[in-house]
Amino acid sequence: MISDELVDLSRLQFAATAMYHFLFVPLTLGMVWILVIMETVYVMTGKVMWKDMTKFWGKLFGINFALGVTTGITMEFQFGTNWAYYSHYVGDIFGAPLAIEGLTSFFLESTMIGLFFFGWDRLSKVQHLMVTILLALGTNLSALWILIANGWMQNPVGAEFNYETMRMEMVSFWQILFNPDAQAKFVHTVSAGYVTASMFVLGLSSWYLIKRRNVDFAKASFRVASAFGLASVLSVIVLGDESGYTVAEAQQTKMAAIEAMWETKPAPAGLALVAGINDAEQKNDWEIEVPWVMGLIGTRSLDKQIPGIHDIKARNRERIVSGAIAVDALDALRKDRSNTQARALFEEHKANLGFGLLLKRYVADVKQATPAMVQKAVDDTVPRVAPMFWSFRLMVALGLAMLLSLGLSFWVSLKGTFEKNPLLLKLNLWMLPVPWIACEMGWFVAEYGRQPWTIYGVLPTYLSTSTLSVASLWGSLAGFVGLYTVFLIVEMYLMVKFARQGPGSLGTGRYELEARHA
Repeated sequence: MISDELVDLSRLQFAATAMYHFLFVPLTLGMVWILVIMETVYVMTGKVMWKDMTKFWGKLFGINFALGVTTGITMEFQFGTNWAYYSHYVGDIFGAPLAIEGLTSFFLESTMIGLFFFGWDRLSKVQHLMVTILLALGTNLSALWILIANGWMQNPVGAEFNYETMRMEMVSFWQILFNPDAQAKFVHTVSAGYVTASMFVLGLSSWYLIKRRNVDFAKASFRVASAFGLASVLSVIVLGDESGYTVAEAQQTKMAAIEAMWETKPAPAGLALVAGINDAEQKNDWEIEVPWVMGLIGTRSLDKQIPGIHDIKARNRERIVSGAIAVDALDALRKDRSNTQARALFEEHKANLGFGLLLKRYVADVKQATPAMVQKAVDDTVPRVAPMFWSFRLMVALGLAMLLSLGLSFWVSLKGTFEKNPLLLKLNLWMLPVPWIACEMGWFVAEYGRQPWTIYGVLPTYLSTSTLSVASLWGSLAGFVGLYTVFLIVEMYLMVKFARQGPGSLGTGRYELEARHA
């Protein structure tokens, strides 16, 4: 049997590389559209400052883009190296959107990034603007295909298990493409990226205004960032609500864990703002609740109930018992494909096959599973509640803080009273790391909340790994963390260096600090 240490290390390695990678992705997704806005104004007005704004912020975008690509490539290789059985079991489905992403979006953005930086003197203004627009489309389409793949892991529609090949197979590409989980996740994720880029530009522009350097340049950047960011943060909030609805539909366990909802409450359920969560005794010692709100978010109604954890576990127990029958019938079919009795039994219980596979963590032959093993499998179906509950609330709190910052900044930009609001400028500067923290919390909730599954309800994480040694995983984990930390330090050094120089780093002779850094 596979050791828990091997599974935990495989998960830790992928989580570490994913978290590092997503330090770079949000800024890339959002910054490229800010560049489109700035260059569009340049083409329309001919004012050279807007060209310089596009070049300067584009330089910071390019540094971040390079690190995002570098850290992202290794993640796809890990599906083959660390998660071989996962790749075998669902590769025909999961691999399709990733292949499309590589063949279309990645090549588009990789080509356009070169033309963006080296085409200023070789292309007309309109042609270069089209390059920037195509770069933005390629970057965001890349996110679309990756999030379609991830959305399928959360809600595996359009696929069925084939007992003849012993693998999951695609039955409808269109169901996978238009998976409501994937669509909501895509818009929510890219909108979070737009907010990240807006807060980045807003924070640095505020710093230039505090220092009274390149004031006109900073004010123009401030206006773009505050307007784009305010629209984006409102989109994040709206699509966050939509994501909550899709989670309540497809992943009721995750929703119950996020809300620390141990018991099924009368409809419409209230929203627990804060609570004293007792995972050991599976209850809340206390909570402060807002009536009705959770029912409206999770069901869009006043009369539908959201099941609590205890009821979900009771239902999962039935599915595990049924799934064990499917696993046993599948073993019989593996030995004799003509066994009609086993085939009929499998067809009757195959919807719960994944739940039966949860028992494989505790016993090789599921027929030998004891009631204690079944109970362990039942408990596994719900992630720890406290990390889910508090991570989600931290994400929401930071989102509201960014809404306040961007809303006030937009108002100040309309009034033109930048210098009269030094506290807001300082707030924007201190808010710089906030969107990254919120994004990481969002991904933690999405991925930790899916446990114990790699494919929700289909394939347990425990069965998805490769046959690697624990020592090799420790070595590769240390290597990845060490290398990515170096990459992060290099990126931070370059970003801080050019941010401090400001537009003077362009060497145009039009901005401050150019002589010092020429």
